[in-house]
Amino acid sequence: MPLPSLESLRCFVAIAHRSSFRRAAEHVGVTPTALSQRIRQLEDQLGERVFDRTSRSVKLTAAGRRLLPHAETLLEQAARVGPIVRGESGDEGPATIRLGTRFELGISWVVPIVAELRGRRPLWKIELYFGSGADLLGRLRAQKLDAIVTSAPIADARWLAEVLHPEAYVLVASESIAADIRTPEDLARHVLVDISAELPLARYMLSASPSMTFAEVWPCGSSAAVEAMVGRGLGVAVLPRHTVQDKLGGPLTELLPDLPFLAETFRLLFEADSPLEPQLRALADELRAVPLR
Repeated sequence: MPLPSLESLRCFVAIAHRSSFRRAAEHVGVTPTALSQRIRQLEDQLGERVFDRTSRSVKLTAAGRRLLPHAETLLEQAARVGPIVRGESGDEGPATIRLGTRFELGISWVVPIVAELRGRRPLWKIELYFGSGADLLGRLRAQKLDAIVTSAPIADARWLAEVLHPEAYVLVASESIAADIRTPEDLARHVLVDISAELPLARYMLSASPSMTFAEVWPCGSSAAVEAMVGRGLGVAVLPRHTVQDKLGGPLTELLPDLPFLAETFRLLFEADSPLEPQLRALADELRAVPLR
């Protein structure tokens, strides 16, 4: 079967959007007769009518409705060919990007961005991997990932880092426990809940206030589990502000708001000699454009 021409598809889409051969002809810059010939040629090639036409109306047939989204996608991709060849698109050609991120951040923030990019960056295929900080860094070093979103402190000439967003932390507890805490010394009566015994979350507070003590430490395996435990009144915890902002004043209460915390940022980290550097820098621009959630 001969392939439909892009001009025939452009005429088809123009008619579908305007429900008028005359207005569509004006839009694409051809005569109504030439437009009709394009549509007849398209229908002959497809073996299906794409419009029901009367003297008063133009409507898509069932075949036309099936064709429309595919025709629009083909025209969008064809329009990108020139900028891509000239190096003006930001895509710098097709790419498969293996991107690592923490689970909670990935689900709430990275996944929606990647889903939206499927339409705007059709030449990119982004494969996601969810893991912990150490696991993500190990996979990046082993070249099992092309880039990671991380807030882990890294100082290594092998890596390039694109700063994405500042990461703020907050000390939280349930309302019942919050009522018992007025000073940092009061924390010594309560359990500190964290992901692991290494205190990957609490270190943002403890590094700034190393003399702070707690009754015990309870590792829970993930920040989602930490939040759930604290919300049930089982201790206090340090959590990223962007993940709990909507819950403060509800199931969670901010404790000791004047406490100092380490400043941190999320970064897109990748190898300095990565062949995907143009795409990864463009990806960093996309990530920076969307607030953390």
